[in-house]
Amino acid sequence: MSIIKKLDAIIEKFNDLEKKLLDPSSLGQKLAKASKEHSDLAPIVELAISYKKSIKELEEIEEILPQTQDKEMKEMILTEKDDLDEKIETLEHQLKIALLPKDKADEKNAILEVRAGTGGEEAALFATKLFAMYHKYAERQGWKFEIMSISETGLGGYKDASALISGKDVFAKLKFESGGHRVQRVPETESQGRVHTSAATVAVLPEAEEIDIKIEDKDLRIDVFRSSGPGGQSVNTTDSAVRITHLPTGITVSMQDEKSQIKNREKAMKVLRSRLYEAERERAEKERSDTRKGQVGSGDRSERVRTYNFPQSRVTDHRINLTSYNIDSVMLGELDEFIESLQAEDQAQRMAESEV
Repeated sequence: MSIIKKLDAIIEKFNDLEKKLLDPSSLGQKLAKASKEHSDLAPIVELAISYKKSIKELEEIEEILPQTQDKEMKEMILTEKDDLDEKIETLEHQLKIALLPKDKADEKNAILEVRAGTGGEEAALFATKLFAMYHKYAERQGWKFEIMSISETGLGGYKDASALISGKDVFAKLKFESGGHRVQRVPETESQGRVHTSAATVAVLPEAEEIDIKIEDKDLRIDVFRSSGPGGQSVNTTDSAVRITHLPTGITVSMQDEKSQIKNREKAMKVLRSRLYEAERERAEKERSDTRKGQVGSGDRSERVRTYNFPQSRVTDHRINLTSYNIDSVMLGELDEFIESLQAEDQAQRMAESEV
């Protein structure tokens, strides 16, 4: 199918949806679905109309150009043709990006999980900094950052921490953050001033609704136990902590931050549902991209994605060879340069794949 025919089909579908939305007999879920589809198509249709108009103008210019004898007029027409050629090239590129298959999870909220890796207490302190960095980034984006659980070391570090981040395009922007994050710095606990290397892992899961993942009660083992915390903090005298094991996959989620067993169970189920949903997404993505080399990131936590070198004030993303020499700003949540570059690289790779 030529691009014009494809665009005509999209415009026709958009117009049909518009009629449905104006039909007073359209109700309920069907109306909501049509409204969502109409909204998604609107920017593509705007580009398509502009592209078709520019193509028509170019055809008209190319028709009159051979007939133009006046030198000055011919130069003006040629300048206009050059401008149109450039505009059409830009619109074609924008349309290719707009027409790429969408990741259904991109519009979802996300569950962020940060865990200390190798490096003992220094790794735990770095995990605390990473968690704060994402909190600040979320604030910059106008997102809601709701802490779900924190397991502290007692010395200011986090063994692990998780948060539900809600807002517009949360997963689309954060999904490439999954993986191993390495830090090189003089530890706060080190008196001799030697640079140490330690690590933390980040997982970003799309928040899954019940409609996304169906979990059978028979597939769950639920254990309750007494909460514990460092230095007597958050210690409950009742069995309010919850551990849920999904028997078919072996995935286990524990939650103990709430004093209510019911609330801990709700939170644990939310995390379990999201982990199962992400596992299914990864399986489908692996099937789709087995023939493709050099993905931006697989989301595998064992994959090293970024290094934070404090003595050199350097942050390097190893997947796209991008380095920033302003580590203080990055730790304050200025991640746009990395996230936008990762998104652009992913778009370029998917465009290359679609043209094969």
